[in-house]
Amino acid sequence: MKFEGELEEEFYNRSKKNAETTGYRLNPDYDVITIAVKGICNNKREYGEWYCFCQKRTGDVEKDKKIICPCAARSRDVEMRGSCKCGLYIK
Repeated sequence: MKFEGELEEEFYNRSKKNAETTGYRLNPDYDVITIAVKGICNNKREYGEWYCFCQKRTGDVEKDKKIICPCAARSRDVEMRGSCKCGLYIK
């Protein structure tokens, strides 16, 4: 998969590697991946962190650490629903 921006390419590769090392996969749906990658990269540009775009930021740096992708809820969501909330990671 190829992305326009360098940041998007970096995040995609980082996510792919994380999925491989944790036993998950990235969603095979190109649109889901594109939306997730763009949303998370926009947060990286705006807020300086890989905050998941489907989670609400509180503005509290400590509290918001748990929504840095892969977020703290990923494992639970993937096990219960088959994917994380934004759909980037699947079982």
